[in-house]
Amino acid sequence: MKKKFLLHILFFILINSIIAQQNEWNIKADKINSSNYYGITVANGMLGIVSSPEPLKVKNVVLAGTYDLYGRGRVSNFINSFNLLNTRLSIDGEGVSGSSIQNFSQELDMQNAKFSGSFDFNDKASVTYSYYSLRHLPYCVLMDITIMAKKNINIEAASIIEAPDALREVQNYYNEINRPHANINLLTSTAKSPTGKLLLCASNSFIFSEKHGDEPRVIHEMWDNNMHLMKFKKTIKAGQSYTFTIVGTSISSAHHDDPLNEAERLTIFANLEGQERLINFHKKAWENLWQSDILIEGDPQAQQDIHSMLYHLYSFSREGTSLSISPMGLSGLGYNGHVFWDTEVWMFPALLMLHPEIAHSLIEYRFQRLEAAKKNAFAHGYKGAMFPWESADTGVEETPVWALTGPFEHHITACVALAAWNYYCVTQDKIWLKEKGWPILSETADFWASRVERNGKGNYEIKNVVAADEWAENVDNNAFTNAAAMVNLRNATTAASLLGIKANPDWALVADNIPILQLPNGVTREHATYNGEPIKQADVNLLAYPLKVVTDPEQIKKDLEYYETKVPEVGTPAMTQAIFALLYSRLGNGEKAYHFFKDAYLPNLNPPFRVIAETKGGTNPYFATGAGGIIQSLLMGFGGLEITPNGIIQTESKLPHNWKSLKITGVGPEKKTYYRKQKE
Repeated sequence: MKKKFLLHILFFILINSIIAQQNEWNIKADKINSSNYYGITVANGMLGIVSSPEPLKVKNVVLAGTYDLYGRGRVSNFINSFNLLNTRLSIDGEGVSGSSIQNFSQELDMQNAKFSGSFDFNDKASVTYSYYSLRHLPYCVLMDITIMAKKNINIEAASIIEAPDALREVQNYYNEINRPHANINLLTSTAKSPTGKLLLCASNSFIFSEKHGDEPRVIHEMWDNNMHLMKFKKTIKAGQSYTFTIVGTSISSAHHDDPLNEAERLTIFANLEGQERLINFHKKAWENLWQSDILIEGDPQAQQDIHSMLYHLYSFSREGTSLSISPMGLSGLGYNGHVFWDTEVWMFPALLMLHPEIAHSLIEYRFQRLEAAKKNAFAHGYKGAMFPWESADTGVEETPVWALTGPFEHHITACVALAAWNYYCVTQDKIWLKEKGWPILSETADFWASRVERNGKGNYEIKNVVAADEWAENVDNNAFTNAAAMVNLRNATTAASLLGIKANPDWALVADNIPILQLPNGVTREHATYNGEPIKQADVNLLAYPLKVVTDPEQIKKDLEYYETKVPEVGTPAMTQAIFALLYSRLGNGEKAYHFFKDAYLPNLNPPFRVIAETKGGTNPYFATGAGGIIQSLLMGFGGLEITPNGIIQTESKLPHNWKSLKITGVGPEKKTYYRKQKE
């Protein structure tokens, strides 16, 4: 069985390697198989557009921050927004579809966050299309379509707005705005979320390439309540090409008090900005993002994969908001769009190192929900603030009741505090620390001081928790939970000193008496009743990084060698092996680090764009949590970067033998460059 699984994984990797061309910025799929297709996302931190195997179509549109009570678990779930970029095209009366085209290929340009497709339609035309989630306009999207005529042809093209099934009370509108210098056709839809809590709105418009007055005549058609369209006709002569553009907006009452009018206003704004200006601003925004990059010399496939991971982390977040990232980002409705420790422990550190301004949005999300966390602690009989295991828009607990993680996976509170402390360490922003960091750190420290059970010196125990290894439920003295609480208490004490505030002396007392258990062989014990069982994910090894509670290299090595044998081949998330890679690199074992670096994600890839699933052989991409862990293995592992109370430093680490060098650009507020070269 084991051999068969390994052969399956090797075959999977080979197929993905063949399909995805080894270009550091572009992933191209030459063969589109709709029965084995996992879309890739174009997003701007607010709007995610997921690709479809059908030409001129997108699978779905995800709008950040839109939650309502429906579906799974009687909790708030992500909602798909209107699909506002689907296009219908017919040539000489024959409709274009996946079954009627030839030479169909798709490509993601990660450098410019641009998704493209191209195909031939019989012997009549070649068609290319590209779409963007515009980085500089958070609620706006754009699609370009070009038809190259091989013969004289007549086309009919339609832009469609369609409501997903979960929305209700759909209303459709069509308006024309005529000015002496422009005609604007507005296709608009609104609908209520499943309970009526939110109003979701979308609008789009054509931008034509003809000069004003020569544009095609646009006709509106109402198909049913859930779909309507606007269309036009055009004759194209042999050898000529014709291009038109669709711009659109998706927004909800979670983002604006008047989403219907705002959707149309933003679409009009985009229309009159024009296609060229919109794309230029978008490219400039991404050029600025890519000033922070990771460059591997000597491993072109790893370079492409790392660019893909960075691309997705950048796509799923943005500065200037109070939004956080769910495990699947804006790639779909996975995990209901909820926010877990996946953000603070796995994605936040990578963004903090490369784009502190984006990391600010993620920690602002938690700060704005601090009062909800305090109420959660009160309800459970504790003091301070207790952050929920799953969080959505309000910050209350959103874990479905059948999952024990909600009431018991308490380490999330220390994870939030660690992110707050690390934000200060990287930015050295004492004003932020006083106004926002300190409230988080002090309230979470108060939680742990009330959470421990004081059973004598060295035995301030934390009982009855779900461990970071979630297969260990309702256990006592979990290694990660205890160590994270200890770090939380000590960081709060240090923050008080920095701010000239008198720290609660009980915090240091509690921190000094929380036990970290060991097995008889000297290995750090995962929890009080752990006796060598398989583990779902990294737990004990996190005490070396990011917690820095275990610092002795021999102990780190001993814990690694023990727990790496306890991770099954299936059913475990990608970031576990990323931590193994990070720690082995720091210990100077570049080859073992490289083994776990590859094992962290290669078996998790899905065609045709090498998108990462949560587990080996899994089918639920895109797993941004795993990407965050793997990026950390490069930054803090192979790259040797370390977050300290005085900022970022570089420490010793080891590269794999096949990597000539590793260059990390745009690090921290000062946008420094760090370089690691292969030692002879």
